[in-house]
Amino acid sequence: MKRVFNLPQTALMPFSDIEEPRPTLVVTSAPAWGAVKRHLRGLKIADRLEVTEATTQQWDDLLSLMEIRNSVMLDRPLEVIYAIGGGLVADAAKYMAQKLDLPITVLPTALSVDAFITAASGIRRDGCVYYIETKVPENLVLDLDIIAAAPAHIRAAGITDVMSIATGSWDWKFAHEQGKNPPGMEFIPWVYDNAQSILNGVLDCAEAAGRSDRDGLKTLYDCLAMEVQLCNQVGHARPEEGSEHYFAYCAENFTGHGWPHGDLVGPGIMIMSKLQGQDPGRLESALKACNVPLDRIPTEITDKTLKNLPSYCKKHGLAFGLAHTL
Repeated sequence: MKRVFNLPQTALMPFSDIEEPRPTLVVTSAPAWGAVKRHLRGLKIADRLEVTEATTQQWDDLLSLMEIRNSVMLDRPLEVIYAIGGGLVADAAKYMAQKLDLPITVLPTALSVDAFITAASGIRRDGCVYYIETKVPENLVLDLDIIAAAPAHIRAAGITDVMSIATGSWDWKFAHEQGKNPPGMEFIPWVYDNAQSILNGVLDCAEAAGRSDRDGLKTLYDCLAMEVQLCNQVGHARPEEGSEHYFAYCAENFTGHGWPHGDLVGPGIMIMSKLQGQDPGRLESALKACNVPLDRIPTEITDKTLKNLPSYCKKHGLAFGLAHTL
């Protein structure tokens, strides 16, 4: 059965107003928890797990440790999961929520990615990122003051997951012209046009979002949500994922894990848009406005990534794009 996923129900409210009476498993990271725990006195925390890796092995290990730790607390079973932090935390929490058959509420501490609202979790395996179906969070709480106070380089870095429409949609159309879109990923002109409209929206809000303007941050979230739902409707991510993401996945093998998503995808957008013959000026201005670093990757790693990219794409079965032809 083919399913069309939805978006979480979103509440715009301060974290400090949350009152959660159910025994709660908090899934978080050390930096995120340290930044916002004082605002979350309304949670009835039964256990807390800190995630550091995008692997199902670590997530399963954490669940096993939790089960051992809580074996004496069977009279107070967990009833809900709260994911507090960034994209890695959200992905891990969605995986755990599926395994434990629990509802999940996501509390993003920065608008760093679109993982807060997708039905899949990204994992690292064999030097690439793969997406496994998990579940859509039932609820998301958006505290714009918390997000505005996040470190500048991650605060609005999720703009890269919308701006990748510029290069991802180009790849999608290019693959169509080459007859290389597989069944189920056929090029749809009206979807392409809608993606461009969302791209224009996020470019317009970039300066405001980057300077912590609350309306700008809300518009960035709206664009993330519309990008995700557009992909939900067609059942794949071709309108927004292409060679720029492939560059990021491949480069991570040379930079090492732990880099923020935007630090890799942002340069990928710039490099691929130029190779595609697009004018990168407006894209560069938007990325810089949102404080996405474009010069962090050393030149030698960029060169090595581009040299390896065609074989890397074929090895991992990535959907056809310009990266395959370099």
